[in-house]
Amino acid sequence: MSTKTRVPTAINGGPFGQAWSARADGLQSLAGILLGAFLLVHMHFEASILLGKETFFHVVQLLEGSMFSSTGHGFQIVTQIFSVFILVLVVVHAALALRRFPVQIGQWRALRGFMSNIKHKDTRAWYWQMITGFVLFFLVSAHLGTMILNPEIGPHLSAERVYDGHAWLLYIVFLPVVLVHGIIGLYRVILKWGISSNRPLIRKIAQILIIYLLCLGSLSLITYISIGSELLHPVQPFMPK
Repeated sequence: MSTKTRVPTAINGGPFGQAWSARADGLQSLAGILLGAFLLVHMHFEASILLGKETFFHVVQLLEGSMFSSTGHGFQIVTQIFSVFILVLVVVHAALALRRFPVQIGQWRALRGFMSNIKHKDTRAWYWQMITGFVLFFLVSAHLGTMILNPEIGPHLSAERVYDGHAWLLYIVFLPVVLVHGIIGLYRVILKWGISSNRPLIRKIAQILIIYLLCLGSLSLITYISIGSELLHPVQPFMPK
């Protein structure tokens, strides 16, 4: 009498069973929602530079806890701690997402064949979210690493980092990649957990949001480059009059 051996697969839940898979799905979605929400807020905080140096200065001071500082300038360690928290969240999210990545050439061929034959929009969205997620892991680590090691933020100091430090080279790639990944992620979470079943409407909102944030981020980046190109050296932190 032969003995059958059960091979763990994505269908039977792998070595930890379906309960673990369900918990991992929920945790991955929760981390994705937190990162997506942070992305939306972060893009608008950064865009406050479009309202002038003084507006951006006060936004930064407020976020760094200026109301609790005797000097009124906040604490840079707030930026460092929050950057570490976001980095941990990214690592957890990426680790949980890896279990759904195709790992064999045959799986990639099957996916490409399915996309070519079926022309399913959500499958293409998932494919690009997976590709951008892989690229993003390296880009976001570089961005957050800079914030952790050099947390000085301000109209002049941020512009100096973008222009003189050539960080714009990172951001012109980082910006579209993070927006495509983040907004598609929020779109898929909304549908997956039944927050809305109106797929065409949610897809249209996601497309508009990507274009809007791409324009907002591009204008902010151009403004930082413009300010950085006009700075005198050595660069002094901006202080409102």
